[in-house]
Amino acid sequence: MKKKKIFIAGHKGMVGSALVRVLEQDKNVSLVLKNRKQLNLLDQNAVGRFFKNNKIDEVYIAAAKVGGIYANLKFQANFIFENLSIQSNIIHNSFLYGIKKLMFLGSSCIYPRNSKQPIKENQLLSNKLESTNEAYAIAKILGIKMCESYNNQYYKSHKVDYRCVMPTNLYGPKDNYNEKFGHVIPSLIMRFHKAKLKNLKSVKIWGTGKPKREFLHVNDLAKITVQLMNLKKSTLDKHITNKCSHINIGSGKDLSIKQLSMLIKEVIGFKGKIIFDNSKPDGVKRKLLDISILKKLKLTPKEELRDGLVKTYNSFLNEQY
Repeated sequence: MKKKKIFIAGHKGMVGSALVRVLEQDKNVSLVLKNRKQLNLLDQNAVGRFFKNNKIDEVYIAAAKVGGIYANLKFQANFIFENLSIQSNIIHNSFLYGIKKLMFLGSSCIYPRNSKQPIKENQLLSNKLESTNEAYAIAKILGIKMCESYNNQYYKSHKVDYRCVMPTNLYGPKDNYNEKFGHVIPSLIMRFHKAKLKNLKSVKIWGTGKPKREFLHVNDLAKITVQLMNLKKSTLDKHITNKCSHINIGSGKDLSIKQLSMLIKEVIGFKGKIIFDNSKPDGVKRKLLDISILKKLKLTPKEELRDGLVKTYNSFLNEQY
């Protein structure tokens, strides 16, 4: 039996490496993986040559420029240009070289700042975005709309089936633990870990600690994403429309940044105080995804947050030391 050739864009990152771990368990799959030196995803011609020379059956787009509030504010031009270039180059060349199935991974920041909670998929483009990550969010929205546009124009003639998932805040192995540029969980892990090693009396955290966030272990995301990719189109079509084709992937639970900080402090074993810097921005007050579609498809995540944080801290120690 011929193996299915699958290209994972961004296989070195947190999401991409989780997809590799899931897909390499399938004996009927042959993974095609290229690092940045081997394939520059910002180069449209290079991406075209890659697809021309490799007979790919399916594509997962996990490559993206990502970061927390500080990075999104400081590098707005980089965030919009690089993310638009990566996804456009891959989606268009996938179509040009006859690839029927593609999965685009976005982000829950696509939704308006003041979305009704929990956030249903149909709230996309219903109001203004959060200003602190607007550039990244717009790039991801365009990725969704690009997939929808290719489906709408080319499904009948070319059987194009490009799917989209919108994960909530992720954490897990191979995350970016930079205190300034990383997302909230890896940044807090690094901050508390350093404070523990230096025996500091306190750790300062941006914002009031009041905003609530939902978190999902990246292994759960990868498993659910692959299951959604492998769903029959007739089954998937019962839950989406051609103008609202993306599916939320989350845990269905949230907690405050203060509660999260206390939990990470406990997991790491830091004994000092937590000080919240009210002069720094909070971002959106709450962002909980509605995962009704996942529940209907019986594709809910398994990893509890505390257990996941323990595993993540252990993987952090192995990666750093």
